[in-house]
Amino acid sequence: MRPQGTVKFDNTDRIVIVTGGSSGIGEAICREFARSGATVYSADITEPESPIEGVTHLPCNTATDEDCERVVQTVINQHRAIDVLVNNAAIQPPGSYVPLHELPTSLWNRIVDINLTGYTWMAMHSLRQMQQQKSGCVINIASGQGHRTARGVAAYGPVKAANIMQARQWALEYARDGIRVASVSPGAIDTPLVRASLNQQGGEAAIANRHPLGRIGTPEEVAAAVLWLSSDAASFVTGTDLEVDGGLGAFGAFADPYPMADD
Repeated sequence: MRPQGTVKFDNTDRIVIVTGGSSGIGEAICREFARSGATVYSADITEPESPIEGVTHLPCNTATDEDCERVVQTVINQHRAIDVLVNNAAIQPPGSYVPLHELPTSLWNRIVDINLTGYTWMAMHSLRQMQQQKSGCVINIASGQGHRTARGVAAYGPVKAANIMQARQWALEYARDGIRVASVSPGAIDTPLVRASLNQQGGEAAIANRHPLGRIGTPEEVAAAVLWLSSDAASFVTGTDLEVDGGLGAFGAFADPYPMADD
């Protein structure tokens, strides 16, 4: 059974930036923060299909430092604060599901530029403001594939592992500034990105059955974890990764939860 309802955390007066907030997990995170009272900015290269109540869209290509700096500075100019940054914008093109020697250089560069360097640019500019405030929270959306990899994800897996280590390093670096940093590692979540790759991973039923809970997750379930991590309820939590994966992480070395489709 999929849980219903929304998480009720009070984020009144909090200023939140979510990258990749126009669809999928990012859209769900934006909606939940807005419902909880936050002022939310979605930094995304594309506009949402329909406006999200309580969320301001800021055009942003997170692969470019200039765009990231512009978005962060726009929010600072408006509010003189950034309370939460959620690094979520990421890609996993179907054409990247190949061994490393078959991976086009252009795809490697795109994945690294957006999924890794983009997280860095957004954090770099946001952390400067958070240092001045002596408060703030950064959350990286990583992936279960950052913990246990699979064949055919030569770029995505290593980069998602790096997102987890980014969060740990930043947590250590900025703890004395009153800043907390963590990451969230989803399993398979019902998003356009996952939908685009299901056929290459055996189809939805096959992917669902690899999760001990017997289904793929919802964007709202990931958003709930993000809201908790960024809330005062998690005030003693930093430098950690929270797996929202339906139990996928419980598999050990004897399991291959992501076999290639032709196995």
